[in-house]
Amino acid sequence: MSEYGVHEAKTHFSKLVDKVLAGEEVVITRSGEPLIKWVPVQRKRKPNFGFARGQFTIPDDFDETPEEFAEYM
Repeated sequence: MSEYGVHEAKTHFSKLVDKVLAGEEVVITRSGEPLIKWVPVQRKRKPNFGFARGQFTIPDDFDETPEEFAEYM
């Protein structure tokens, strides 16, 4: 965990953001008193829809009931 004063944090904002995104906790202080603790946000994984696109085909009779099951319907 690193501590930075408000003025120093303002001056080096981009570098501090990079540190936080790399997993480091950053505390912003004023007159030596901790004010803010920056931690990275846990991002939600996006679903991977379409990962098998083009690898399978759906037969034309997909939604038709096979004859051997028709008597149970």
